[in-house]
Amino acid sequence: MTTTSASGRLRPTEIRHLHEQGAVRITWSDGHVGEYEYAYLRGWCPCAVCQGHGGQRTFLSFPRAQLAGIQAVGNYAVSLSWQDGHDTGIYSYPYLRQLCPCPQCADKERKAES
Repeated sequence: MTTTSASGRLRPTEIRHLHEQGAVRITWSDGHVGEYEYAYLRGWCPCAVCQGHGGQRTFLSFPRAQLAGIQAVGNYAVSLSWQDGHDTGIYSYPYLRQLCPCPQCADKERKAES
């Protein structure tokens, strides 16, 4: 059985902070699982400080990023707090799913771009 939000969108059923691996594992309501390394999540921080106010997002390099905490933001997003003191990024569930770095999702993204 697939679990979706009231709007019918995919949502995480579990978000697990994998301290030893330096990653966050998200299990989605359709059963998909993605593991996001800290540096990857920090580099794609969606906040205006990191991305500005334009429409295009760019990856910023934070090779030693360390996640300090994860907080739910309503029923639509999470806020990630970083050891460098940065904590203004709100990662919506659709944005996190779009960012999924697994080979399956990366392959879909490449096909969509061609």
